[in-house]
Amino acid sequence: MENKTAEYEFTIVVPVYNEEGNMSRLEEALGAFIRQSKVKTCVLFVNDGSTDGSGQLIKEICARQPDFFYLEFVRNCGLSAAMKAGIDACCSKWVGYIDADLQTTPEDFNLLLEHAADYELVMGIRTGRKDSFVKNMSSKIANGFRRMMTHDGVQDTGCPLKVLHTDYAKRIPFFTGMHRFIPALIQLQEGRVKQIPVRHFPRVAGKSKYHLANRLIGPFKDCFAYRWMRKRYINYRVKETDL
Repeated sequence: MENKTAEYEFTIVVPVYNEEGNMSRLEEALGAFIRQSKVKTCVLFVNDGSTDGSGQLIKEICARQPDFFYLEFVRNCGLSAAMKAGIDACCSKWVGYIDADLQTTPEDFNLLLEHAADYELVMGIRTGRKDSFVKNMSSKIANGFRRMMTHDGVQDTGCPLKVLHTDYAKRIPFFTGMHRFIPALIQLQEGRVKQIPVRHFPRVAGKSKYHLANRLIGPFKDCFAYRWMRKRYINYRVKETDL
């Protein structure tokens, strides 16, 4: 059976791990966007095994907001798993993604949705980034190495503002760390990718789950995993069936 997201054109997946300080802001910002979205939109929170009050706050938000839904993990599984679960549960035409820290704004989804009909992935490029020097520098190094290894031509794969065709998103071979390679994995399916400048803001609540090691060492290792997978990737399209 199709779930409630089938009643919408666009589902925004929001992975949440220990973000209780941001939940009220998320409700306000996402609710405001739903009212001005170019297409009929809903929100799907994925509670990634939070150990603070995030889970209870998510349930309260979804109880009072008719366009908000959630699913909850038994334990913390990581960002890639949370994104995969959200995509797997989505039945709308398009699926989007935004981080719970609100360093990007849902308002800018409308900039991406303008091009969603023509591109299988439309993604943001963070302008005027409000991160620390170390975070910005490590991001530039990791992005440069990833571009060299994948040839995806993407300037800012770490931008947490993306809109994908759901059928393409469901075919992404997700495993830990693969959220960094969404553009390259869409291109493996012969999908088209467009990049749009979006705004960036400082984190005002909660703590970043990333540090120097998992912004550099992890992505470097994952690049080799992607190269291995790319050579073995199966891509096909069914022309006709009588099933």
